[in-house]
Formats: sequence, C-alpha cells, structure tokens
Amino acid sequence: MLVREEALPFAGPLAVAGAVLAAVGHPLWAILPILAALAVCAFFRDPERVSDASSDAILAPADGKLIKIQDLGDGRLLISVFMSVFNVHVNRAPVLGTTESVAYNPGKFMAAWAEKASMDNEQTRITLSTPRGKVEVVQIAGLIARRIVCWAIAGRAFGRGERIGLIRFGSRVDLYLPASEVEVVATLDQVTKAGETVLARWRGTP
Repeated sequence: MLVREEALPFAGPLAVAGAVLAAVGHPLWAILPILAALAVCAFFRDPERVSDASSDAILAPADGKLIKIQDLGDGRLLISVFMSVFNVHVNRAPVLGTTESVAYNPGKFMAAWAEKASMDNEQTRITLSTPRGKVEVVQIAGLIARRIVCWAIAGRAFGRGERIGLIRFGSRVDLYLPASEVEVVATLDQVTKAGETVLARWRGTP
C-alpha cells in the first residue's frame, strides 16, 4: 500500500531515533519511536480506490462518518464527513469538474465536529465547476489536524475520485452541492470511503 511522502517529516525522525537507540544498545527503548513511526505511516496510507463509473454518481470526498446532511436554504446542500485519526487522510474529488478557485483561510482549531468549525477553523475551499453547477469541497482542520495539503490549482481538471488533497491526522471535509440538482442516497452516521462511497446522484442524468 502506498504511503504518502508527506509522512516523511513525521515518521523519518522517529525511525532515525529508534535506529540510534538500537545501535547504542537500547533495543527496548528503540521500540517506542519505531512503533510511532509505523503509526504515522499508517496515518498517511493511500490505498487505491475503484470509483463508481456512473455519470450521475457524486462520491465521498473523504473517509470517515457522515455527521451532517442539510439543505441550507440558499440553493446549496451540505454534506459533512468527520475524519478520525484512524481514517485514510487523502481527500478525493467527488465529481468530474474543473477547479474554478482555491481559497485558503487561516483560522482556529476547534474540534472538527463542532458547529462553528465550518466557519471558524483553518480551511481550504476548493470550488469545482461542473455542467450542473458549482461543487465546493472544504478541507477543515481540527484539534489535531493543523496541516491542510491541497493539490488543486485554478484551471486543473479532476476526474471523479481523483486525489485532490489531504489533511494530516484527520479532521473534517464539507461538501456543498447545488440542492436542486442532486438526490442524496447516503444517510447520517454512514461510514464513507473517499472516491468509492456514493453520497448523492445528479437528478435526471441519462
């Protein structure tokens, strides 16, 4: 299984510390940093995913659990996925689209499941242009996750399920969809896999 290179700054020093302790005759002490390095590598695992080939499928942008499905009343539907430290942290494009804009907003680091986290926490908002309207993927930092990595740039096209970024050590991803254009098929508390789980479908797609 692939481990993202972003793990190196965290896992590398731990692995070196373990090797040094083992080399100087402290093999038992070496176990702790080595185990910590392996745990970090597990956090940054990046398994291959097989995406739904249906043209109407809107996929989960993150691994985790659905904590909110809400029609905001302004033409947008919000679906929120909470990511724990045990989930895969790589985020994926939920739809086929072209990046219209990427906006980073430094902010607070409240618990990611908190109501105000969507507004106040550090976040990166990726706006994708699609034939059915704008789709927004918002990567939100939390108490532990304070490093958002975004691979989207303006003008870049993404395929459905393609890697779009990651959040180090968990947190939350909010997905905003044009409410009138979609039909939600997922349910609250459902466990999701980025790029595989179908959250909603475009209405009237042939």
